[in-house]
Amino acid sequence: MKKTLNVQGMSCGHCKMSVEGALNKLDGVSSAEVNLEAGTVDVTFDEAKVDVDAMKEAIEEQGYDVA
Repeated sequence: MKKTLNVQGMSCGHCKMSVEGALNKLDGVSSAEVNLEAGTVDVTFDEAKVDVDAMKEAIEEQGYDVA
């Protein structure tokens, strides 16, 4: 399944790496791709293993807000 999350506060390459890294560590996430200009992250994941709440939590733990 693919989902796009709106993430506020990302502004640089470090932000991109932090968010992608946090998501890729979750079991069930196969890819995470941040678009800094749009303020979004496209996540491809297995619904049986991970849910959107877990992904939001992982992003928020990095210090960013998920809209």
